[in-house]
Amino acid sequence: MQPLLLTMGDPTGIGPELIIKSLLEQSFEQIQHPIQIIGDVAVLSRAGEIFDRKGIPEPLRENLYSVHFGDKKLLVHSCSELDLASVHYGNPGHDCGKAMAAYVDYAISQCLEESAAGIVTCPINKAAINAAGYHFPGHTELLAERCGVEKVVMMLAGERLKVCLVTTHLPYRDVPTQLSHREILRTIKITAQAFRQQFGIEQPRLAVLALNPHASENGLFGDEEEKIITPAIKAAQAAGIAASGPHSADTLFHFAAKGAYDAVICMYHDQGLIPLKLLHFDDAVNVTLGLPIIRTSVDHGTAYDLAGTGKANTASLIAALKMAEQMAGN
Repeated sequence: MQPLLLTMGDPTGIGPELIIKSLLEQSFEQIQHPIQIIGDVAVLSRAGEIFDRKGIPEPLRENLYSVHFGDKKLLVHSCSELDLASVHYGNPGHDCGKAMAAYVDYAISQCLEESAAGIVTCPINKAAINAAGYHFPGHTELLAERCGVEKVVMMLAGERLKVCLVTTHLPYRDVPTQLSHREILRTIKITAQAFRQQFGIEQPRLAVLALNPHASENGLFGDEEEKIITPAIKAAQAAGIAASGPHSADTLFHFAAKGAYDAVICMYHDQGLIPLKLLHFDDAVNVTLGLPIIRTSVDHGTAYDLAGTGKANTASLIAALKMAEQMAGN
């Protein structure tokens, strides 16, 4: 069985200790696929000290180690050899930025070569990877570029609710200008295809949200519904996709959380993430749809305020591993 590759993320954030904590709590045993960590042996070994388990590396072959933490062990592919004296929690330098990108680059290459089942990513610092010369807003854009994909969809998912975003990280005032018939339709199509191929749902039920209050009340509060959202929904329906809407966002999530829809297509970031995090603050998963490979991620940041304390919650990481495994199985 091919491994799931778990990238360590920011060496100065909570990623390393989330990995060690999950190992020591035996949470990885819930995953049937073997798990291979892509990261830094020394950083992971130091993270073990937070839990009084210093890692002891055993070389297996070039860049591959079995790192022992008492009676538990991790399989680690080392993509960096950072100087621990310069790795300070909450303060990633240039070398850390390069390392974060290197972990993801290696994992992508293994998946594209079909040597791995999928990628699960721990959080990175976007400013640090940009300062190191990787000019991407984050994981999603880096993955899309490396995989040669023009359009991907960010999905945030939990057991009760899954939301897919037409626009992601941009100022609210720019949302209407970035929405278009083409982008909404592409988001619907990518979501439908991913649910068929990776989640095993032959005809996913997709609820498409309106942009304006009460779906604009027949143009009283705006015309985006009439001009771009409704035509995109009709085009999706003509292509055989079970899309409906535009739905008013203030009522739709009540029904979606009760299981009436498989996913909700949201026009902007907070429209989807506020209800998602209300229901799934600890265990939400970030999934990139539209890639030729599987990629899931924790749905939180580097949490510098918690880094080094051992208090970070592992629920999102374990949920991301389980979802990647589910997608690989389909």
